[in-house]
Amino acid sequence: MWWSCLVAKKILETEAKDACPMVKNILLLDSEGKRVAVKYYSDDWPTNNAKLAFEKSLFAKTMKSNARTEAEITMFDNYIVVYKFVQDLHFFVTGGDDENELILASVLQGFFDSVSLLLRSTVDKREALENLDLIFLCLDEIVEKGMILETDANVIAGKVAVNSMDPSAPLSEQTISQALATAREHLTRTLFQ
Repeated sequence: MWWSCLVAKKILETEAKDACPMVKNILLLDSEGKRVAVKYYSDDWPTNNAKLAFEKSLFAKTMKSNARTEAEITMFDNYIVVYKFVQDLHFFVTGGDDENELILASVLQGFFDSVSLLLRSTVDKREALENLDLIFLCLDEIVEKGMILETDANVIAGKVAVNSMDPSAPLSEQTISQALATAREHLTRTLFQ
């Protein structure tokens, strides 16, 4: 009888995974197709060379499109890819061929908007490289193991700002939410001493 519980549990896990939209990867490339920040959530590309080849061919296919004003959607190697270009950065979100394009587009928009908020609307390669830690924290807040956690840019940027703040920074250099979190931390520390 114990095995029937295991089988039922495995069926429920499979059904939940099938019902949940999954992201295969999120790519942030520069205007030459080189990596700025990438995260893969699937074993569809088992080696680093396979990942680089995918990025190179995807960039070659999309570089001539006009995805600057709004996101574009394409089928590429049996994947749905939603992408957008801003300045010298190219944002990509890849899903399986059976994923909902609107959900993938909302992930892309959430990623772009949260990066834009954190970089104070200066979204270019130089700023992205200087704030790479914030970009990777954004990716961690948006998707985990391929499952979409959050797409609201304000929520993502807020969590990233709180996680990345330097408690030793002067209050004048912190945002209001960071300053409140620092004050709360100091108050808690003094109360428990």
